[in-house]
Amino acid sequence: MKSTLILAMAFAAFSFTTVKNVDVINSDITWVGKKVTGQHDGKITLKEGSLKFNDNDQLIGGSFIMDMTTLTVEDLEGESKGKLEGHLKSDDFFSVAKHNTSKFVITKVEGKNGKYKVTGDLTIKGISFPNTFDMTVTDNNTASAQLKVDRTKYDIKFRSTSFFEGLADKAIYDDFDLNVNLKF
Repeated sequence: MKSTLILAMAFAAFSFTTVKNVDVINSDITWVGKKVTGQHDGKITLKEGSLKFNDNDQLIGGSFIMDMTTLTVEDLEGESKGKLEGHLKSDDFFSVAKHNTSKFVITKVEGKNGKYKVTGDLTIKGISFPNTFDMTVTDNNTASAQLKVDRTKYDIKFRSTSFFEGLADKAIYDDFDLNVNLKF
């Protein structure tokens, strides 16, 4: 028993974690928000991020921070584009003046060989909730994931049928998509 404990301690001393910083210039995060009459999509710039791997090159953790001041709308142009971007940055949605970043911190990873089920805490507007999704990590230093986010958990209730009745074709669905493509 004592020799097993000593062996385990020696092994732990020689195992290591590799932290790989995310290349924020070549990574991208896109979003899609849907409403009864259609949808809008855009981008958010990554401010910083890193992924942690064990000595077998298996994902074990990480985090990334999104710069909410860079939130853009890609499906509109001109005045409509500017108006929607301003509204999304307002207190009706992401309160960017008060909360200029959003963050995701990995708390649990299951899987191996590039296919993972990742759980972590997503923080938007200073409010954190767990989110679980599939992530693929490839040999060419990329990681990709698609997250479904219930905006109402983060106090984003504008035109949500979960909180307001009679919205008809003015309703905006509670879930939005975040598509994350990381280069590291």
